[in-house]
Amino acid sequence: MMTNYDFYAIFVGCGHGCDLAARILGKAGKKVAAIERDLWFGTCTNYGCNAKIMLDGPFELTTAIENYLKVGVFDKVPEINWEKLMQYKIPFIDAYKAVAKPMMEQCGCTCIQGHGCLKNAHTVIVDGKEYTAEYIILGPGQRDDKLDIPGKEYICGSRDMLSLEKMPQRIVFIGGGIISMEFASMAIDMGRQVTVIDHGDHTLKAYPREYVDEVVARMEKKGAQFKYCEDVCAIEKTATGLLVKTQKGFEVEADYVLQATGRPVNYEDMGLEALGIEAGPRGIKVDDHMRTSVKNIFATGDAVDKRIPKLTPTAFFESQYIADLLLGKTTAPICYPAVPNLVFTFPRIAQVGINLDEARKNDKYRVVDVAYGQAFLFNTHNEAEAKIAFIFDKESDLLVGAAAIGSDAGAWIDVLSLVIFNKMTRDQFAHYIYAFPTTTCGPLMMLGQVW
Repeated sequence: MMTNYDFYAIFVGCGHGCDLAARILGKAGKKVAAIERDLWFGTCTNYGCNAKIMLDGPFELTTAIENYLKVGVFDKVPEINWEKLMQYKIPFIDAYKAVAKPMMEQCGCTCIQGHGCLKNAHTVIVDGKEYTAEYIILGPGQRDDKLDIPGKEYICGSRDMLSLEKMPQRIVFIGGGIISMEFASMAIDMGRQVTVIDHGDHTLKAYPREYVDEVVARMEKKGAQFKYCEDVCAIEKTATGLLVKTQKGFEVEADYVLQATGRPVNYEDMGLEALGIEAGPRGIKVDDHMRTSVKNIFATGDAVDKRIPKLTPTAFFESQYIADLLLGKTTAPICYPAVPNLVFTFPRIAQVGINLDEARKNDKYRVVDVAYGQAFLFNTHNEAEAKIAFIFDKESDLLVGAAAIGSDAGAWIDVLSLVIFNKMTRDQFAHYIYAFPTTTCGPLMMLGQVW
């Protein structure tokens, strides 16, 4: 058996599921290589979270101004200039392209541009050249998908929309998940004609239904149209735009069609099948140590078949775990904490721990609903509709989950996540002091009152 490998570890893909581990191992003196066929640091950095949140900022501001219109503080909501906003975003995001690869190299990582394919358990081929390693970590990420229907050439993905120079007037969103709803929220706030076509009976299925209904109602009030239990079957080019058709006969004209019905994993043509590495529609199968069926080959990030949310923070968490495992700092199985997550609609919906819908059905939990916006109107930008739900385990009396709707819901859930993560008791929490009046102090004060 070969033991004189070129590298200690090779990372196939260099998104956030891999780049942190590669840098940690490199700094620890291990000889590592990373292979990337697209942009270094992957989707989130280049055409995902970072780009989206830069575009989101002005909409967050106009949402706050809308709330102050109710009391006459402002006369009108300012109009967002999409072209200027895009010009603001591009230089910042493009700067990552210049620094990402050098950051890897500064940590001692050999960077290889190209498509990596497994030859055997210790060999990766890139453009005909072979590289060997004791360990191989797979992090190929995901990509935009396209329906296989007539007119599929007119379908765009999230990567396309994040580069739009002008916001189209009429937009159809195929799918009612996070990506669709975030972009649709921006489009409707710009006064565009928005149609969301969803295969299911409601949008944002991972989030509390009662909160989702509030977001949808706000969008409908502004003119958005939601079509549920519908499947797009064709898109036709017309003299005035695009005609989107569903199997049930619904038709709507659009200037732009965005599909966001899930993101397939980029594991095709990687040689997994020949090595017996199991993979399915949700991703590559791994055990509780992130190993595939080949013991020295791991998988991480969005490429993994897992039940927890596929998010940048969970990818970083897995990357840190794999680095610790390969450096001998741990032998324990990976153990995820409660994962806070949110959707950047207007208002935001955020949650952590036990799901609110499930908690309401289970007598094991005590759910306390707080009309937070009414109680803390002075600290919520006049957002009277903001709400928080605290979920307690009846037996242990610990906070085990929370959900919120409001412009600052993400910040509220982040601080509540620390209470859950540290398994703070009511007595311990009672001795905690926080700054006042901050964005996050209100939820902590309310938690103390209802606990």
